[in-house]
This record gives sequence, C-alpha cells and structure tokens, in this order.
Amino acid sequence: MKDLKNYPVNLEEVIKAERVIRPYLKETSLTYYKNLSELIGAQIYIKHENHNRGGSFKIRGGLNLMEHLKEKGIKGVITFTTGNHGISVATSAKLYGIQATVVVPIGNNAAKNEMIKNAGARLIEAGNNFEEAAEVVERLSKEENLYYIHAANEPHLINGVGTEFLEIIRELPDIDTILLPIGAGSELAAATIVFKQLKPSVEIIAVQSEASQAAYLSWKSQKICTSTNQTFAGGFATGSGYEVPFNIYKNHLSDFVLLTEEEIKQGMNMGITFTRNLAEGAGASTIIGAYKIREQLKNKKVVLQMSGCNTDLSILKEVINQYN
Repeated sequence: MKDLKNYPVNLEEVIKAERVIRPYLKETSLTYYKNLSELIGAQIYIKHENHNRGGSFKIRGGLNLMEHLKEKGIKGVITFTTGNHGISVATSAKLYGIQATVVVPIGNNAAKNEMIKNAGARLIEAGNNFEEAAEVVERLSKEENLYYIHAANEPHLINGVGTEFLEIIRELPDIDTILLPIGAGSELAAATIVFKQLKPSVEIIAVQSEASQAAYLSWKSQKICTSTNQTFAGGFATGSGYEVPFNIYKNHLSDFVLLTEEEIKQGMNMGITFTRNLAEGAGASTIIGAYKIREQLKNKKVVLQMSGCNTDLSILKEVINQYN
C-alpha cells in the first residue's frame, strides 16, 4: 500500500482528518493555570490530551489512519510501540473492525501492555528496545500479510494528530509559544504543518530526555541520527530520528529542552501538584521544561501539551513517595 505511505501531509488533510475523528472524539480542554502561570512568569495553558480516549493524543492519528485503511479493504494491521501508539492502533482498529497486532519490547510498561490487550489487540513482546521490536514487525508483516503501521513515517497519523493544533488556534488565537514532547516526532511534524500555515509566529519548542536524545541530535545536526535509548519514559523512548516527521519539523523548531530522568519525574509530580492530573513521564515533561526555560517564556502566552497519562504504577508510587 505504497500510496498510503506517500500520501500528502498538509493543512488540507489535517482539516479532512478532523471530520473523520469528530464522531469519536470531543475536543480536549485547553485550561489556564494561575498557579503555574505565577511560578513560570507566563500565561500558562495546558492542552489536556491525557483526557482523550486511550489516554493520549495518539488516538487522533490512529482513527484517521484506520478510516483510510478501511476504505482500502485492509483486514489486519501490525505495529511496534512502547505504549501510547499501540493503544491508539488497538483502540481505533477495533472501532473499524480491523484486527491489530502490536509488538512491544520485552519489559515494556505493564500498564500500557494491559491497555493494548484490553483494546482487543494481539500483543507480542519481542526485542530489547523500540528498534528491535520494529525488526520483528517487518518480518511478521510479510509472513502474515498485515499492513505495517510505522510509528512515525505514516502520513495519515501525522494528519490526524494535527487536529489538536486546529483546536488550540481556534481557542487561543494569540498563542505565542507551544512546548511539545518528542519521541518519534509525529506531533512536532503535525504542529509544524498547522502553525506554520495558520500562525507562523508561534514558537515550537521540543522537549526530550537526555537518556534518549536521538531527535535532539538529529535536529542539532540537521540529519537523521541515532543515540542510546535508556529513558524510563516510554513517550521519549526512541533511538533514532525518523525521516517523514523529521523532514517536516527540522527547520521550524525554535528550541529544544533536554531533561534528566530525575527532572522528568519532577515534572510528573508538578502535573499532580499543580493540575491534579495524572500524566506519564513524557506527558508532564512540558511543565518542567517550561520551568527550566522560564526566563525565555516570560510574559508570553504559552501552551504546554500534556500528551498522555498511561504511566506504570511503580513509577507513580516512586514519584509520590519521593516528592510528597
């Protein structure tokens, strides 16, 4: 199905994707937080993608992709994931009557594994990391004649994710800056497509873990790079940049914030303390990221994306015990 892989990624397709997802998803809240605003010295709004079906922004892309796969008569799909992407694929595939197989690395987040299975997908644990799981998917997709959903190089996923930023612009048209976590990069690409067309003055700032900084290294060198991939935060856990999203966002990011593993956990605690929301490591990273660059954000209207809430219970207990 090469035509699906070569599909355009643009504002027109994002607008079409919004019509696809709307029967399944409500707009997520964009909430102003006075306490965070005073702490950071800017007007802070959080886009609560953690309130989506499946607990993350990923479902937007999953639904849009399944709509197109259904039109092509696809009966089965397979993908690799560390969590939220797999939950999205499993959930959206079930809604469209498509059988999903999801491959996760051995030792993956147990809570996310359970959500993938509960959504009706076949779960396979294989490989020691994101990239090794991808190799298993390549083999099984050929052996079982399944459509291979790449976690990043998938135009319909990016177009679907872009619907989040249409919502933000409608609700906060005078936005100055947005901070977004980055793993494989579909969200940074989607933000670039929407903001650079509708409001090019918006600063787009990426947040990533120092322990898995392939996207940062790729952006810094302006070419695809690999790196060690050792973060506990699944939303960051990629060891390579990816061509399709990278080529969209690489020239359009204003800055990049790297976080230690300790800082990521501090961000989770800040999410609970300041917003009373549960967020996973990558999901709360924009809060601590904004705090780190607060001088840079001073007096601006800033949106922080809370990308997901599917954290492991053991990590949550550690965060609560350590910081409270």
